[in-house]
Amino acid sequence: MERGLVSPTDEGTPQGGPLSPLLSNVMLHELDKELQMRGHRFCRYADDCNIYVRSMRAGIRVMASVSKFLEKRLKLRVNMDKSAVDYPQRRKFLGMSFYRNKEGIRVRVHPISLNRFKDKVRVATSRSKSMSMEMRIERLNQVIRGWVGYFALADMREHCRKFDEWIRRRLRMCYWKQWKKIRTKHDNLVSHGLSSPKAWKYANTRKSYWRTSGSPI
Repeated sequence: MERGLVSPTDEGTPQGGPLSPLLSNVMLHELDKELQMRGHRFCRYADDCNIYVRSMRAGIRVMASVSKFLEKRLKLRVNMDKSAVDYPQRRKFLGMSFYRNKEGIRVRVHPISLNRFKDKVRVATSRSKSMSMEMRIERLNQVIRGWVGYFALADMREHCRKFDEWIRRRLRMCYWKQWKKIRTKHDNLVSHGLSSPKAWKYANTRKSYWRTSGSPI
């Protein structure tokens, strides 16, 4: 679509289209062979590639030579905005990164990926979106299952524990807004085991939805 009109595509592939990774593997097979011939350690997925060397100086040299190979031999354009010479711990590769502990080098979820997951959860648990709790929880489960399945390789036990607490609080916030009326809040709190005097006290609170969702009740 260009300016609201459909026009034929004669160059490139649609962003996110299934043809894009296939063509990347076809085109960059030559890069794989070149890096193997040079003896480099590398990891490539579609058009995303990391090359691992021993020093920053070596990284700068390899970056320049590989960029030249891609542009001269394969006639491809290197995205310099996304390319860099840096430590593996700082870079994001397929949403993941690395860190070192007493066991050696480990895989972790990159902070940017953590923030994107939180943004998706916020959308699914937004108070402004009117939907049943069943539908809300179904959408939330889809997001969680997909995220956990994708990052199963990474160390994320602590992240899952914190997200579990945070997500349950956001769901409590949604329930609290959904109950709306003071009487409804009181009756639901009593049905969940709270004494009637305390239920009246919290049902009449003027605190925000988010703050109430983190209260002792």
